Amino acid sequence: MRNLNALMKQAQAVQAQMAKIQEELANRRVEATSGGGMVTVVADGQQNIIEIKIDREIVNPDDVEMLEDLVLAAVNEAKKRSQEIMASEMSKVAGGLHLPGFGI
Repeated sequence: MRNLNALMKQAQAVQAQMAKIQEELANRRVEATSGGGMVTVVADGQQNIIEIKIDREIVNPDDVEMLEDLVLAAVNEAKKRSQEIMASEMSKVAGGLHLPGFGI
């Protein structure tokens, strides 16, 4: 029974650490660009896109598809970087264990 109690306490401590990391991740920022910096996307550490900047020079009504591709590329890169940060931070707490729902 002591082992179970110790395991429960350890699980609670890990859960508290993960909650703290989730909070910290919400305040982390990653930035990705495409088109030589013409499109910039900023995401937080929880994979939320929080800002998109588009240089006026790249806006061409006759070539909307290019702009769409650049935005998509920058969004995907920002999301990837955010996922990497989240996985790195969570693995520090989880010790490399696979925990469903935590992306690690």
